[in-house]
Amino acid sequence: MREPWLDGRPGARCASVALIPSTRASDLTETRSGPADRPSPVLRASRAGAAVGILLLSGCSGAQSALDPRGPAASRIAELWWIMFGLGAVVFLVVIGFLLHALRRRDEASRLSEAGARRLVTVGGVAIPLAILLVLVTYSVRVGGAVSVARNPPEMTVEIVGHQFWWEIRYPEAGVVTANELHLPVGRRVLLKLASADVIHSMWIPALHGKMDMIPGRTNSLVVRADEAGVFRGQCAEFCGTQHALMSMVVVAQPEVEFAEWLARQREPAPEPVTPERMRGREVFHSSACVYCHTVRGTNASSPLGPDLTHLAGRRTLAAGSIPNNRGSLAAWIVDPQSIKPGNKMPPTDLTGPELQALLDYLESLR
Repeated sequence: MREPWLDGRPGARCASVALIPSTRASDLTETRSGPADRPSPVLRASRAGAAVGILLLSGCSGAQSALDPRGPAASRIAELWWIMFGLGAVVFLVVIGFLLHALRRRDEASRLSEAGARRLVTVGGVAIPLAILLVLVTYSVRVGGAVSVARNPPEMTVEIVGHQFWWEIRYPEAGVVTANELHLPVGRRVLLKLASADVIHSMWIPALHGKMDMIPGRTNSLVVRADEAGVFRGQCAEFCGTQHALMSMVVVAQPEVEFAEWLARQREPAPEPVTPERMRGREVFHSSACVYCHTVRGTNASSPLGPDLTHLAGRRTLAAGSIPNNRGSLAAWIVDPQSIKPGNKMPPTDLTGPELQALLDYLESLR
């Protein structure tokens, strides 16, 4: 199934959605014979339906859910979250229980001795919370240490550089450079070396690991491993400017054979145009402002300022996950990128209709 955010609609998908039937106000006011404060069956059914609906809607999972882990580090982080949630829920229920008990027995509470009140505050307000916090802090430190230190050496290295507002991705061992789409082999430990070319960014792939800052002049590292194939979402988690929210990344975990095939294709230069339209499109590319910012390996375009376009047509999205990669979106991005992602550093390109169509033919051949 195609992820909704790959069609330009970022966000998680809900695993289950419950539609609660509408209920008339008159139904909620109906009562049966008995105590006046006893709710009617309709009211109780409506409440139960609402509760079930809330529980089902809370089961959201998907490409950017930290509670849907697909790797060992993300699993430890999710486990910590559930423990914190469970302890918090228990504390909440206990406090509510004490509150309800006190409201029902106000007279007894007013006769509570000063010594009894002190014991209650000392035990319930100091000792128990301190013990719970001590357990959580200890476990959090252990999880943090476990996910930050690789027990075994990584099997490959990927360098990721954050730019405003896109990702440069390098596979140094293979001599491959791409943008905004990270491919990983399933089951292999991959060292991500993280750096920034301008401001502070933060790499976050919730399905695989926690967040890690990308700081200018410094290289930070994460070791990730995908336990199963899939398409996940990465996101900049540190405010980095006007289009921070639209600085996302497609993460593709592939079986070893598929990854090796993908990497071999990425090593190749751009294919030579084989039709007159594509040849004309390449001429338009080299005579326009595109050539001053982008690289297309195998041609004279070699600027590192913008994303590498050598295999642009093989990517799932454009503009760092902002829009789907299709002909219409590509045309809109070339002609007026500021209308799609205001504040990004790509200027509009002034082309005639035939020039634009020829350029699109050429760019769509870069696979």
